[in-house]
Amino acid sequence: MKFFNSSTNFKSVLKKYFSFKNETLSLEPFAELLESVKRADFIDVLDFFRNNPQFTENFKYYIHNIFTGRTFNLSLTEANILSENAFVPEFKKRILNKVLPPVVNERTVWYMIDNVSLRPKNDLKYFHNLPENEIDELFSILGVSDFIILPEVKKELLFSMNILSWRVTGSAMEVEVVRMAPEYRNFDNPFLALQNELEELAAEFDKNPELQLHSKDSRYKQIKIYIEQCLEFVNISFKNSSKYGISGKINQSLLKIRQQVQRIYEIVQLLVIDDEKSVLINSKYLVFNILRYKSHKNNISDLINDSTRLISHLITNHTAETGAHYITSTRKEYMTMFYKASGGGIIVGCLCVLKMLYGYVPGSDFSHAFLYSMNYAMGFVMIYLMGFTLATKQPAMTAATMTKVLAEEGNIKSNNTEFAHLVSKLFRSQFIAFVGNVLLSFPIALMIIYGFDVLFSQNLAVERSDKLLKDLDPFKSKAILHASIAGFYLFISGIISGNIGNNSVFYQIPERIAKNLSIRRFFGKKFAKGLSKYYAKNWPGIVSNFWFGVFLGATAPVGLFLGLDLDIRHITFAAGNFAIGLYGKDFSVDSYTFWISFITVFVIGFFNFLVSFSLSMFLAFRSRKLNFGQVSEIYKGIFKYFLKHPFKFFFPLRSGLDEKADKLMNSTMTTKSEDH
Repeated sequence: MKFFNSSTNFKSVLKKYFSFKNETLSLEPFAELLESVKRADFIDVLDFFRNNPQFTENFKYYIHNIFTGRTFNLSLTEANILSENAFVPEFKKRILNKVLPPVVNERTVWYMIDNVSLRPKNDLKYFHNLPENEIDELFSILGVSDFIILPEVKKELLFSMNILSWRVTGSAMEVEVVRMAPEYRNFDNPFLALQNELEELAAEFDKNPELQLHSKDSRYKQIKIYIEQCLEFVNISFKNSSKYGISGKINQSLLKIRQQVQRIYEIVQLLVIDDEKSVLINSKYLVFNILRYKSHKNNISDLINDSTRLISHLITNHTAETGAHYITSTRKEYMTMFYKASGGGIIVGCLCVLKMLYGYVPGSDFSHAFLYSMNYAMGFVMIYLMGFTLATKQPAMTAATMTKVLAEEGNIKSNNTEFAHLVSKLFRSQFIAFVGNVLLSFPIALMIIYGFDVLFSQNLAVERSDKLLKDLDPFKSKAILHASIAGFYLFISGIISGNIGNNSVFYQIPERIAKNLSIRRFFGKKFAKGLSKYYAKNWPGIVSNFWFGVFLGATAPVGLFLGLDLDIRHITFAAGNFAIGLYGKDFSVDSYTFWISFITVFVIGFFNFLVSFSLSMFLAFRSRKLNFGQVSEIYKGIFKYFLKHPFKFFFPLRSGLDEKADKLMNSTMTTKSEDH
């Protein structure tokens, strides 16, 4: 298609192409006229058509010519509907279509829209912004106000519905999809019923092309009932995902089924003609619907949002349950958190020294990456299995918990003070966990390095002390960036934990273990059942902690290999490294070095917390479709509560709000356990 002058007046275009009966099938006149009309006052366009009947007739003849014989079922059955049953193939396909649009049959409306409209979304917006009466007049002037009742148009609509019903029935009959809605096992399949009803309607139309539906027609009512049942099937399947888990493929299949069923409903609505006014309205709807479908056909953001929202919801569901255990209420729980964090600090103190020793082992970057990764991974798994706490693992879990509380119906509008008190309990739980980690990792690392010095008469920290202390100076190193990288890894480890938990439920791994004949034969039923419970409870945590350790251990060597200044900084390890650095310097450091290192330990903790909590909060908000503006009042309430009761954010001071805050959280945490 030729480029045309963007400043051309619509009257000039009409005189250029339609001062005579134009027999051309070229789309260039239509494209050029559309662009010129969008720049003009639409009233002037209508006036010109009213006052120049010859131009109007010639343009109507041209429009009829270029539309005759063009099918539009592709625009109804393909556009803005998932074409693949998995996210990655669909994503790749849309990217390719954006870069290199597919070759389309030239005798279709799909091809015509692609070649007439450079920006279908903008064109749709333009027409939607026009007054209703002006659009109605345009349709009447062009003689297309009644094309919805033309036999060839109705035939295309019926054919499109049948194509969609055949496809949706095939997808809905897949074993894994049927398993998601066991409630429908004892009922007739609504998808088969819908398909039969649409086939009968098409057969009836073949006998009587003048056939017309109306809103009181029993056949229309029956189709509508089946469509509602199909959509209910999909809704129940999504609801059951928290009970049975879900895979990316099934999530995509259910999204595709819902899109196709909704499209069938939108098409059948166009066939319902109750009065003369309905003819014009439905004719407009068909045109606008086709433009709307086409304008979103390769939308990447819609695909990502729809495809990942449910999975992220399930992930945050799992982490929310885990996060509930990280929020303390009583003094006893507060001190228990301190003891657990202290245990984590002891193990991390040991890991700090081990990592330093591994640094002396000769080898390649890869071998050091492996040693560091296994050091961290085994340590974190040990912390998890022994019931200890690593403070920075909390934010990713507790963010989901808080969002789940907010997402429950009514909580978003509940008393802000009660929720603010719940936040204060979360914050002091985080605070005491930080304290426990840091207070123990520092002396343990110091004691171990001192022990090596006594046993081997050699200060092993001397060579590394300069670097360790430099790394704790944010003005001489990228400590804040590296702390943020660690925070990102904490967020990722939370996603891994939630994903493993979801997959475990979806693939029924605990049940498979409990009923595995080989395990029961060799070890007995009791062992199989115990192993099943242990797997369900601990496996997501083990895997997420293992990979968190791998991420932390491999970052620096991989960065070194790539020539990038990549590393991680973690508050508990920073405290241990501070101790090793001081010992390597024989505690002879200037006051600047001491205080900047001391302060940086807590700055690192702040960024560990900030990044992991913010990312987890974003994921949790998004998964539950919460509006960020909705909770702005709650944030203000939290800030006011902090100004009024600052010590409650650090110490377990009793309050009359404790019972209400506990009830607010516990009411949401029991939801999933009841599902099970």
